[in-house]
Amino acid sequence: MESLQTIAVFCGSRVGQIPEYREAAAELGQLLGERRIGLVYGGASVGLMGAIADAVLEHGGQVTGVIPESLKEKELAHPGLSKLCIVASMHERKAMMERLSQGFIALPGGIGTLEEIFEILTWAQLGLHRKPCGLLNVNGYYDGLISFLKTAERQGFLGELFEKRLLLGDKAEPLLDQMTAAFGPDLEDA
Repeated sequence: MESLQTIAVFCGSRVGQIPEYREAAAELGQLLGERRIGLVYGGASVGLMGAIADAVLEHGGQVTGVIPESLKEKELAHPGLSKLCIVASMHERKAMMERLSQGFIALPGGIGTLEEIFEILTWAQLGLHRKPCGLLNVNGYYDGLISFLKTAERQGFLGELFEKRLLLGDKAEPLLDQMTAAFGPDLEDA
């Protein structure tokens, strides 16, 4: 079986109100670096985005940032990345991140983070990719969202997407282990 080589991580350009969010981003980044799994992310040097990129780099990993030209200054493009791709729009950002990645994890974040993971999940539901997706539910951050998704599933709006494509974990290492186990020939691009 081919090994998992890259994961896109969607997360906030802010750090949030509790230190556990930054700690989880740094822990996931450390694991990616140590396991030689490349990070693909939004390219910023601030918030949880900066925390995960810094941790991957500190632990010898490769980091590819993908940032729209319009956000290069606002989100403070990270100057120390292995590679920084500047794109024209948010749509191009998500499409490039999908192409460069073999799986996706959402850390805590705001509307942009939710929009990114939901678009990727929608593409999976439509059969545009068969890559595993996960939520890192730090300190119960996604409990309300998970409850909503389970309701949507019970009400017949999600089918098996939720249980087969969206992996859940409250700690970085077990979630990354699930992602690695889920990746394989049966989950390569459709």
